[in-house]
Amino acid sequence: MRNIFFAVLLLAASTANGQTSRYKEKFRPQFHFSPPAHWMNDPNGMVYYKGEYHLFYQYYPDSTVWGPMHWGHAISKDLVHWNHLPVALYPDSLGLIFSGSVVVDKNNTSGFKKGIESPLVALFTYHDLKKEKAGAGDFQYQGMAYSTDKGRNWKKFDNNPVLKNQGTKDFRDPKVFWHEPSKYWVMTLAVADRVEFYRSKNLKEWEFAGTFGKDAGNHGGVWECPDMFEITADGTGEKKWVLIVSVGTGGPNGGSATQYFVGSFNGTTFINGNSNNEIYWLDYGPDDYAGVTWSNVPGAQHLFLGWMSNWSYATTVPTKNWRSAMTVPRELSLQKTVMGYRLFSNPVKNLQSLRSSMHRLNGFNNMHFEKGLYEFELSFDNEKATAKEYGISFSNKKGQELKIGYNKELNQFYIDRSDAGDNSFSKNFTGKNTAPRLLNNRLVKMHLLVDHSSVELFADDGSVCMTAVFFPGEPFTNLQLFQEQGEAALQSDILYRLKSIWY
Repeated sequence: MRNIFFAVLLLAASTANGQTSRYKEKFRPQFHFSPPAHWMNDPNGMVYYKGEYHLFYQYYPDSTVWGPMHWGHAISKDLVHWNHLPVALYPDSLGLIFSGSVVVDKNNTSGFKKGIESPLVALFTYHDLKKEKAGAGDFQYQGMAYSTDKGRNWKKFDNNPVLKNQGTKDFRDPKVFWHEPSKYWVMTLAVADRVEFYRSKNLKEWEFAGTFGKDAGNHGGVWECPDMFEITADGTGEKKWVLIVSVGTGGPNGGSATQYFVGSFNGTTFINGNSNNEIYWLDYGPDDYAGVTWSNVPGAQHLFLGWMSNWSYATTVPTKNWRSAMTVPRELSLQKTVMGYRLFSNPVKNLQSLRSSMHRLNGFNNMHFEKGLYEFELSFDNEKATAKEYGISFSNKKGQELKIGYNKELNQFYIDRSDAGDNSFSKNFTGKNTAPRLLNNRLVKMHLLVDHSSVELFADDGSVCMTAVFFPGEPFTNLQLFQEQGEAALQSDILYRLKSIWY
């Protein structure tokens, strides 16, 4: 009864396009996905099926702080506008519903098919809170649910769990894909500070296949939310496997972050191609975590979405009725650089549909602008530039300022939110966050998406990404390009005003 009651309330609060009056709240993102209300974290179960992008997410419908996890649910036809659907998965006697993935079982290997629709099969982690409190070591294990009506209704498998735990404390976040060469479903699972691979013919019965990570990558915290996929490198045509793993602490700017590895995979074994165990970060900013890619996307696209927060302060940020948002959806590409293969990230092109007008900036003079949503495309000739630092700043009448720039002397991009608003809620809410410039191109490029309480930087065609949230006392109404200790050699300065996706 509670399930039906909550679903009715949620749908009653929403209009036909998923809009609610709550989306005009202070700090509320206007072109990023956020829940109608209450707590949200990791994106889960992202899958494309028959024209719809499904987004499930870790959700607690009773509070704005983390609690018993459910799977919230939304769908989109364009990755820009979202319709909220009722909660898909609720906790049960086996435990809370932690992160996982959804696949389209096109060949009905599971036997769940009824009617014309292919089964959508969810693999997720059960978390038994009672066992954890009792001191047991096997309180996480993998469960399964399925839908035969395009993801609208979900039934849990009668014989859950499908993969039991042999006593490892952290045993979670299954990401499943079909490995065509071996004709097996492969599960990538986060186990303590490494990943394990399992395989299955029918999604119901799983066998151990291999492990990776004991001596690779960053081990500053527990590993979470793995994802693995094959991708063709732009320009070379060479195929590589990419393994994405989030790490709870130890990120490049403190707290949570997401690392990745480029290598090969034969169905059971991943071989790391990262030279000298160098750590590759998907996003150097403090607020992109637990991201994974959509499965079953047509063509060769690899579409990624992350949780726009950090476990160091996620539960204490100064929002009232809702808590946290997702990054914009991003398209990943693999590029061969002088340093080897690297993932590039850029906003999906459909976001350009939100552009309502285009403007040129006023050079390096102060410019007043209305409260709103903005996208910037800036480029500077770094060979001609004599300035030590250059970039763009946003400020308000309270004297608060957000700066995004490039330090030529240190060869670093940065986002400085030290004075951008309220930072009293956590000592871990770091001020100036930096990222090394990976390319040595003549032009320094900064592509920025600025929402009411977040900024995403896609630098040098997406070779470096940084995401950060901020909480100004009042909206920023002044912007200015800046250059310090010299001249910046500005080449282009385009501003787009963006529309809200909610109203």
